[in-house]
Amino acid sequence: MQAPPPWGGAELESYILSHSDPEPDYLYRLYRATNIHMLHGRMASGHLQGRLLKMLVGMLRPKTILEVGTFSGYSALCMAEGLDDDGHLYTFEINDEQEDFTRPWLEQSALAAKISFIVGDAITEAPKLGITFDMAFIDGDKRTYLPTYEMVLGILRKGGFILADNTLWDGHVCDPAYDRDQQTVGIRQFNDFVAGDSRVERVILPLRDGLTIIRKI
Repeated sequence: MQAPPPWGGAELESYILSHSDPEPDYLYRLYRATNIHMLHGRMASGHLQGRLLKMLVGMLRPKTILEVGTFSGYSALCMAEGLDDDGHLYTFEINDEQEDFTRPWLEQSALAAKISFIVGDAITEAPKLGITFDMAFIDGDKRTYLPTYEMVLGILRKGGFILADNTLWDGHVCDPAYDRDQQTVGIRQFNDFVAGDSRVERVILPLRDGLTIIRKI
């Protein structure tokens, strides 16, 4: 199960979910399978964040979305739900060991035609697509968030949006005990850099593990 939100306990989380759109059955089964068969299953976006991702895509109506860090495919499917019929999502996963689990879930879904699943390093491979993206979701290796951000910003249209996941990192961003943890260091460096970047507007939402919404200006 995903951790309770930082702003309340399990009872409040249950209330929030019961008053939000339900999680589609396919995604419910994917989330369960992710937690059963994969290490760190809670990394999958889950019900609440998944509904937010779909809603944001529906609001912003991007034609092209770049995702960095597919994991089990949950967030990709949520964003693809919100796409118009002519929209497309390109999702990159650098860990080829996850392909056997993830690819069937994506390709057997009703949204398969809207998703291109690519195994490889997005930092080097995404620019080769020759696409100017409307929106991006960064959820890969926390140690490389900053170079990933710079890559994404370079192929994102003016006015486009970046969503960066896990930017509160279980509260470790504020905990000196994690000063030598490289994933925490990576997130802190990313947060500090984005906070001072004049090329963008930004806001951190305390949703699950932190979600930063960034707009290229």
